[in-house]
Amino acid sequence: MIALSLAEIAEIVGGQSYDIPDPAATVSGPVVIDSRAVKQGSLFVAFAGERVDGHDYARRAVEAGAAVVLAARPVGVPAIVVDDVVAALGALSRAVVGRLGTTVVALTGSAGKTSTKDLIAQLLERKGPTVYPEGNLNNEIGLPLTALRATEETQHLVLEMGARYIGDICYLTGLVPPRIGLVLNVGTAHIGEFGGREQIAQAKGEMVESLPADGLAVLNADDPLVRAMTSRTKARVLLFGEAAEADVRGENVRLTDDGRPAFRLHTPTGCSDVTMRLYGEHHVSNALAAAAVAHELGLSADEIADALSEAGTLSRWRMEVTERPDGVTFVNDAYNANPESMRAALRALAAMGKGRRTWAVLGQMAELGDASLTEHDAVGRLAVRLNVSKLVAVGGREASWLQLGAYNEGSWGEESVHVSDTQAAVDLLRSELRPGDVVLVKASRSVGLEQVVTALLDSATEGEVAGR
Repeated sequence: MIALSLAEIAEIVGGQSYDIPDPAATVSGPVVIDSRAVKQGSLFVAFAGERVDGHDYARRAVEAGAAVVLAARPVGVPAIVVDDVVAALGALSRAVVGRLGTTVVALTGSAGKTSTKDLIAQLLERKGPTVYPEGNLNNEIGLPLTALRATEETQHLVLEMGARYIGDICYLTGLVPPRIGLVLNVGTAHIGEFGGREQIAQAKGEMVESLPADGLAVLNADDPLVRAMTSRTKARVLLFGEAAEADVRGENVRLTDDGRPAFRLHTPTGCSDVTMRLYGEHHVSNALAAAAVAHELGLSADEIADALSEAGTLSRWRMEVTERPDGVTFVNDAYNANPESMRAALRALAAMGKGRRTWAVLGQMAELGDASLTEHDAVGRLAVRLNVSKLVAVGGREASWLQLGAYNEGSWGEESVHVSDTQAAVDLLRSELRPGDVVLVKASRSVGLEQVVTALLDSATEGEVAGR
């Protein structure tokens, strides 16, 4: 964070100082919420969570080098006490970013936010210092923490914004107002909370409503609900996608033999060919969205194509591909899941597994409300239609719907199986995997399916060591 005195921070957040011997002392280190991450000069933010209360770690944070604690009550060490720690953190982020000349880029969408954020970051880093979220820090706590990492040298600040309810994105854009706002898509993620896709579109459109008249709205020309947001912004609009009307367009989209997307990139200033390192055709839309932002910020078509062709995965458990010594390939996409991302992952598995035996190890897609049975059944049926060799549905009721969908789709469904938990899935795969198999693992975060990949990779390493 930029250096601020404790007195300045107290004024910004409207807090009261306690046990601070020198109000002129400065915070010069990072803003953290974990006392183990404290560095000299840090601001430690104490949240009272359901299981852990950060106030209990305030003294440890100061002993580790924190200059002050942002807290809801006095903690016996230098502290700035406020009524609402979350609101104070947000106010601090807005004030800090407001002092900087950095270009703020914010994005939202039902699927692909984190992957697109990673692509944008890798493109913009070619232009200058860029700050972006680690993982998917996209809520009222994660977004300010990311914004507060910006310094005087930061040219671009990339922010991911998530929403569970109407008004969430309006709140986040109020904390750190973007100049460039990107909407990827409107799908069915969190549809149980929103009640329908129209309500999701209403929430996502808050992004473009927040933009200033001299800002830019980057919208998906291939998604009618996103494209309709043109009427909801006073900013200039740039369309991306495969539609003929898109300003930044992908043509001749295809997959390589091993499932990597390739296409011809068209921008208003030129054309160039892209072959990505990432897996799955769904990354084309993400790449075109990132290309639109990069074009606006001055990269040429050749520079964009080169960066997209080199870009990798910065966030864990998102189409993370690892090959075991025996030739079994794992595609760990276990960070989260919704119907759109599940379908995209299955299509990527089918493309990667041509001529090989493929496994889809799938679990619950959470927060689908009344659509849950239909959507899980449809994913199970799609696995059959894509000729995935084996479906392993992991978990309770929702997993049984996945397996039932596969079974009802046709005779292949006999190759599907429902297991109770991750350990049962590990035991099954450990006994049946063969060299050359490709295994996709995907579910909502709460299922913890990444444990399946971890266990199977660890056991292979142990076996390799034991055999030496």
